[in-house]
Amino acid sequence: MMDIRGLAYVVAQTTDIPRWKNFAENVLGMMTAPTASGGLLVRMDERQFRFAVEPGARDAYCASGWEVASQAAFDAAVQTLSAAKVAHVLEDAAFCRQRCAQQVVSFNDPSGNRHEVVWGFQSDFAHFASPKGVARFITGGIGMGHTVLPAPDFAKTAAFFKDVMGFGLSDIMNFEPPGTEGVVLPIHFLHCNNGRHHSLAIAAFPVESGCVHVMVEVEDMPEVGRAMDRMREQQAQMTATLGQHTNDKMISFYMRTPSNFDIEFGYNGAVIDWNQHIAHEFTRVSLWGHDFSVSQQQLLDKEA
Repeated sequence: MMDIRGLAYVVAQTTDIPRWKNFAENVLGMMTAPTASGGLLVRMDERQFRFAVEPGARDAYCASGWEVASQAAFDAAVQTLSAAKVAHVLEDAAFCRQRCAQQVVSFNDPSGNRHEVVWGFQSDFAHFASPKGVARFITGGIGMGHTVLPAPDFAKTAAFFKDVMGFGLSDIMNFEPPGTEGVVLPIHFLHCNNGRHHSLAIAAFPVESGCVHVMVEVEDMPEVGRAMDRMREQQAQMTATLGQHTNDKMISFYMRTPSNFDIEFGYNGAVIDWNQHIAHEFTRVSLWGHDFSVSQQQLLDKEA
């Protein structure tokens, strides 16, 4: 199995780079830099980027970047893919320069989600200076946050993350979509080799944008409140109200990115000692708050 240390970055596509730049800087409070291909690198710490936004024909999530600690760990990851007969590509030097990494191997999981495993990031380690005064995002040894991906071929995808990529099961939830009877869709929350409650979750349903949401974390509640104010000022779409999750205890709200997946913006996420953790099935998404109907209500209000 691979020794994944954290979610290193995500890759998104957009039809509107200026809109993404405004969202990144003036809502998320992150730094941006243009790329030679007309895209955008979005920075939230000392890394050269955490979001790579590429111009394209649709608004969508394209790939998840996962970090290993060394060349030896990278070589072992490639060997794992070969042994499991997973089709993969060792990306060329030009691609690696785009990702600011020594080496990159790319592949798809059984549900078609693209993944990139990387090692040896390049960085100038310049001080992160948020254009909106965000003191810092919680990254470092626990990665940039988490991502939630569609997994319609659920059993094979869950087995792939466990047996090939080396993720462990943190918790589960059996989701019953509103307005359905007898329909239960599993969601698994998965951790890699760090203390985040989950760096990945997979959900047994398709998602048009290719991602349910990506979570980023700040260090205190006032930063979350200021982000909510910026969301309203910039007229970004809220997709869930403020609340606290049952499993990872994150206090957060959700908003829609210009690539049509959501950002969960929160703080106080649980850091777990996996030797002491007991997996649960959570029957509620949140202890309080997190009204996910708010986006539908906003659409109804606009139509009215």
